[in-house]
Amino acid sequence: MKKALLAIPLLLPLTVAASTLYKCTDDSGVVLYTNQKTAKKSCTVLSYQSPPPASTGSGTKQRPAATPTPSDFPRVSGSEQRARDGDRRAILDKELANEMQNLDKARKALFDAGSQPPEKLQPLRDTAALHERNVESLKKELGSLR
Repeated sequence: MKKALLAIPLLLPLTVAASTLYKCTDDSGVVLYTNQKTAKKSCTVLSYQSPPPASTGSGTKQRPAATPTPSDFPRVSGSEQRARDGDRRAILDKELANEMQNLDKARKALFDAGSQPPEKLQPLRDTAALHERNVESLKKELGSLR
């Protein structure tokens, strides 16, 4: 019993943030529970918890002071970082090439199975879609490199 009472103060910070829970139903009757009200669906409030009062008089959040990097913290030289970035780019390029090959294989398998019933085609479509998403993600990641 004492352990349970001691654990209660630890759980209190989890319930401090403001939150509203909505039950939304769209036109086809699909029910969605969410914390964001959408205009396209009819939503009702299931629960609401008000935010805690602001701790500062100005009403703005104060950012905690930044902790300085310790002097003995390992640093990476610019040339070493460029080498690491180059390795990362090479790895991503190789992954992209592999995913492109896998996508081509999945599309070929889907094309070859074109006369199959739809329930047998769905796993092939799912595999092709997965490889397409992977290719898009890798291209996005490569685009964000310096």
